[in-house]
Amino acid sequence: MRVPRPRSLAGQLFAMQVVLVALLVAGCATYAWANDREQAELSAQRQATATATAVADSPSVRAAIRTENPTKVLQPYAERVRRDTGVTFVTIMDPHGTRWTHPTPEEIGGTFVGHRGPALRGRTFHETYTGTLGPSVRVVTPVRDGGEIVGLVSAGIAVEEISEQVGRQVGTLLAVAGLALLTGGVGTYLVNARLRRHTHGMNATELSRMRDYHEAALHAVREGLLMLDGQRRVALLNDGARELLGLTGAVEGAGDGTGRATGVVGRHVADLGLPPGLTGALLASERRVDEVHLTDDRVVVVNTSPVSGGEQRGTVVTLRDHTELQALAGELDTARGFAEALRSQAHEAANRLHTVISLIELGRTGEAVRFATEELELAQALTDQVVAAVAEPVLAALLLGKAAQANERGVELTLTPESRIDDGLLPPELPARDLVTVVGNLVDNAVEASAHPAGAAEQPARVTVTVLVHEKSGGHELLVRVTDSGPGIPRQDVEEVFRRGWSTKARGGDSRGLGLALVRQTARRHGGDALAAHAACGGAEFTVRLPLRPVPQPTGGSR
Repeated sequence: MRVPRPRSLAGQLFAMQVVLVALLVAGCATYAWANDREQAELSAQRQATATATAVADSPSVRAAIRTENPTKVLQPYAERVRRDTGVTFVTIMDPHGTRWTHPTPEEIGGTFVGHRGPALRGRTFHETYTGTLGPSVRVVTPVRDGGEIVGLVSAGIAVEEISEQVGRQVGTLLAVAGLALLTGGVGTYLVNARLRRHTHGMNATELSRMRDYHEAALHAVREGLLMLDGQRRVALLNDGARELLGLTGAVEGAGDGTGRATGVVGRHVADLGLPPGLTGALLASERRVDEVHLTDDRVVVVNTSPVSGGEQRGTVVTLRDHTELQALAGELDTARGFAEALRSQAHEAANRLHTVISLIELGRTGEAVRFATEELELAQALTDQVVAAVAEPVLAALLLGKAAQANERGVELTLTPESRIDDGLLPPELPARDLVTVVGNLVDNAVEASAHPAGAAEQPARVTVTVLVHEKSGGHELLVRVTDSGPGIPRQDVEEVFRRGWSTKARGGDSRGLGLALVRQTARRHGGDALAAHAACGGAEFTVRLPLRPVPQPTGGSR
């Protein structure tokens, strides 16, 4: 047995609106019919009153009443008045109710059927009463002659005539009501047809379920999703977008699960405090694909897609976190550099070994020993210097690898005598990966600048590195300073060098101009900063300072 599908939301609204319109029209029609009937009865009452009082005030009527046969004069007169005024009957009678006139001549001389008491007391009154002509709205008024009531006049209109009059009005009313119902039904159908298109024919349960699925999917994905309206105001954002853009501090309370974070939704993109490059990408009207941008503590890949339908309706923005990927890429570059250095060193070692062997074969053993010892002492001296000064193994290995790379490019990398990082001074909150990011990028840039000095071929290519943990008020501070013998940095660019995309190298994609930006981002994430300056030797000098929280020391208990 096939279970019938629930009516769509548009269909339910259409049925409900048609019923409401029909009830409204029926109520208005009923009220109009009752009001028209009441007005018809009041009109009949006024018409009968005017006719009866006019007859009672006529001098000819009073004169006829004094004659021996009032019917002879009054009957033709009453019929003429009845025809002229359009009432059903005009009855003139004596105070005892004996009729002198009647539309039906056979009823003349009979007793008036109805009440006469108020008229005998001198008051005109009206009533609805069933007489010889059927139900009628009638008026009874006294005829006075010198203060004496000498007769009574009753004029009335049959209820049947009133009903016929109301019936004619009701016909018109029903036609108007039918037209109103038809117009309302057509308008309701058109509105609901539009609603059906927008809801895709789904019913309320399906829409509610779809909304629940939408919210669950929105907050389940790790990628950030941001929706902007046509005025570039935030219309919706999920938890991932708040985290990637660093907007969690703008959220007051836990939120309602719909991405409507207090302080974020409804604000213009330019007011969110994002980096200028990222703000520009979100404000752009054209499509953006896989653009890399830096926030205060993350590297995000941004894709934007305008939503248009004849006009700019908004923008859908997706955000992906590439912070870890960028760090891994940096580590991969370092490892690749190590491999290149090892390969180069293996090649050099083979050349040196061949030289030693050749000297021995030539019988110059002393020279062979001196040659081998000098090469060994040079390599061992740098290793001993680095290992003695830097107790952090990852940083020491990085400096040795960078020294080998620099040597292959004809650049001398040296460690200053004051460099020293004792074991246990670096806290767990400063991971080795961040040290690799800071030192690796600074050394790579320095070697690149020193290997191609502009117009300074006579100057030796040199990179000097200082890594030092020293005491500062309130704790310790890690100082990393890298100085090169390259062309230096123009004074007007000492801040621009940390902007993503700034580079003196040839353009090579999004990787260019990212290293120094990552250095400053990492430094600021740990509460420090990165600065650039013009070195005294003429090259560039980069300094990174990172405040270090004290490392908790294990406490031993006494027995």
